[in-house]
Amino acid sequence: MTTIAVLGAGKIGEALLSGLIKAGRAPSDLLFTERFPTRAEELTKTYGISHVDVPAAVQRADVIVVAVKPQDIEPLLDEVAPKLPSGKLIVSLCAGLPTKLFERRLPEGTAVVRVMPNTPMLVGEAMAAISGGAHAEGRDLDLVEELLGSVGKVARVPESQQDAVTALSGSGPAYFFYLVEAMIDAGILLGIPRATAADLIVQSAVGAAAMLREGGGHPVMLREAVTSPAGTTIAGIRELEKHGVRAALIDAIEAARDRSVELGSAHDEDEA
Repeated sequence: MTTIAVLGAGKIGEALLSGLIKAGRAPSDLLFTERFPTRAEELTKTYGISHVDVPAAVQRADVIVVAVKPQDIEPLLDEVAPKLPSGKLIVSLCAGLPTKLFERRLPEGTAVVRVMPNTPMLVGEAMAAISGGAHAEGRDLDLVEELLGSVGKVARVPESQQDAVTALSGSGPAYFFYLVEAMIDAGILLGIPRATAADLIVQSAVGAAAMLREGGGHPVMLREAVTSPAGTTIAGIRELEKHGVRAALIDAIEAARDRSVELGSAHDEDEA
């Protein structure tokens, strides 16, 4: 069995470990690093996975998943590079960071696969996009796709699209949460108790998502099916259009894409 080490067991790192175990991976085939002892103890107790330091992780694991915040990547790579044996696969879950950053800092020929997951990984419903670096082969992408398939769906995209993916699906859940929050507030304004409003909106969101995924209909067709002539829904849609909600969402996603590009460019400048 392939041994997998997760460097940085935050929410995303823990979600991946949990998903791998649920998919049948043995805890003995998994490792993790974590700088906070209390957190490390909690994860070991919950999942039965060994907590190790970075040198041990890179020596013992076949696949090394980097799940730290982008601003923490430089010191981590400084620690990993001198101790990384040849033949290891590096999987980056770091938003905005290109594979070339890892390839520059790690030993020549290191295979790197860039991944943009999202937080529904916590409930096994992630959407992850993967791209191979200069030295990643088809078998590397196959392995990463298999691993991430335990916590959701996986798409392969050219790395040139990863910043857009980061904005669209990486940040996407936050936009849905924002809309749900606003709709719950509207329910309260209309006199519905918060708990009831939350139940109404969350289940409506779950049902709408199921119709999109399982029904296969275009969003426009599904929306039109709810929108009767001179009815309540078209009155609401008119207000959304009047306030530019569609344009605001497009602008938000474009801004998130630009920020993802900035994150990668910052490290390019550091290397210059």
